[in-house]
Amino acid sequence: MLFKRLTAVLCLFFCLSNLHAQTADIKAKVDKLLGQMTLDEKIGQMTQVTLSVVAQGGWSNQDGSLDSVALKKAVLDYKVGSILNTTAHALSVEKWRAVQTEIQDEAKKSRLKIPVIYGLDGMHGQTYTLNSTLFPQNIAMAATRNPELVAQAAHITANEMRASGVRWEFAPVLDCGRQPLWSRFPETYGEDVYIGKTMGVTAIQAYQADGLTNPTAVAACMKHYLGYSAARTGKDRSPSYIPEIELREYYLPQFHDAIQAGAATIMINSGEINGVPVHASKYLLTDVLRTEMGFQGVVVTDWEDIIRLHTRHLVASSPRAAVAMAINAGIDMSMVPGDYSFFDLLKEAVQKNEVSIERINEAVARILTLKYRLGLFDNPYPEQGSLSNFGKPAYQQAALVAAQEAMTLLKNQNNILPLSKDKKVLVAGPSAASIAPLNGCWSYTWQGNQEQWYPADSKTIGETIAEKTGGQVNPHQCKGF
Repeated sequence: MLFKRLTAVLCLFFCLSNLHAQTADIKAKVDKLLGQMTLDEKIGQMTQVTLSVVAQGGWSNQDGSLDSVALKKAVLDYKVGSILNTTAHALSVEKWRAVQTEIQDEAKKSRLKIPVIYGLDGMHGQTYTLNSTLFPQNIAMAATRNPELVAQAAHITANEMRASGVRWEFAPVLDCGRQPLWSRFPETYGEDVYIGKTMGVTAIQAYQADGLTNPTAVAACMKHYLGYSAARTGKDRSPSYIPEIELREYYLPQFHDAIQAGAATIMINSGEINGVPVHASKYLLTDVLRTEMGFQGVVVTDWEDIIRLHTRHLVASSPRAAVAMAINAGIDMSMVPGDYSFFDLLKEAVQKNEVSIERINEAVARILTLKYRLGLFDNPYPEQGSLSNFGKPAYQQAALVAAQEAMTLLKNQNNILPLSKDKKVLVAGPSAASIAPLNGCWSYTWQGNQEQWYPADSKTIGETIAEKTGGQVNPHQCKGF
């Protein structure tokens, strides 16, 4: 027993020593690279655009094909550091690998050859890769009360995302689901703080479990910091009013624990709290997040949220003032995402001394550190062996078990279950003959409502019950009252 304990202590010592050495090595590399970069190259690293910006046909693109001229403009002219999202729908794993390869080929032509980091939302499985494994939504995973299932789902998602050549996962959602009117409630782990932080930490550790350089791991992104799910009206991106004590009791603990668990990145609440847009709150983004909780990773905005400080929240007098306000508050990367306005405005703000070069260097250092940690500088391309981690039969079994454990049977009156094969069954309702409601949002498309993209072997409730009852089913899809 003493020998085992001594061995464990020595292993921990050598692991910590190795981690410290790796951290010091990365810092030295980042400092050296940062010293070689121009202002344009630094601001480019802070700029994130959507795939449509570099795709053939722009926003109308359907197949993920890239426009070589547009890609050159993004990567070489504007030195863009990150790209995200899909175009109209999920792409095949082979197509994603081709897209990643083409993007990194272009990055190799740049002066400093800094790789591009790509990000996707894998909310309950690898959302945007066709035939990926989808798991129950977070609210259902919370209902399992089984962290092991959450870990298994996150690890499989990481495998399939990395197989697609993508290394940045915009998940998990750590928003506390205490406003049932909120339109994105299924993405939460529910209203209980303990369950939320337990499941959230478990997911993050599983996403990043093997070390970020490993082809079975991705960088997790906590979201949406802070209080996003507490919108008073329930509408997405709308204001919330939360007393400080309630903010710290219900909404902050999940993020605190996730930071302690080593979450690499964080995404910010698109709304406002008590009249202050979170993207402009130095108190929340610097004082609480950095100083109080010790977060050292990358802070990324949500979709188009910096410009909204001027156009929607009306707290910035101009688009440039909005950019300066957000960066000075603590934002590191702007999900612009549809143009290069952020690049031009931030450059102007630095030249006019509205944003210091020290603040720019701080943000860029964090972004470069993430890229080094993910192994992008060593090999920015989809790894050779990672494709074998996609679509394993065991993944479907894991998803089935998760779905089974998520089910809640209120009362099996008269032993109606299991269904008898000698009785006729009426299946009624809008979901009787539809696949989309079984999966919800973030399912091969953003809203999950385009059923042509679901796997060919997907079955509706009516079809499945028909199989279980020997075909004695009368599916009736109600369309209204």
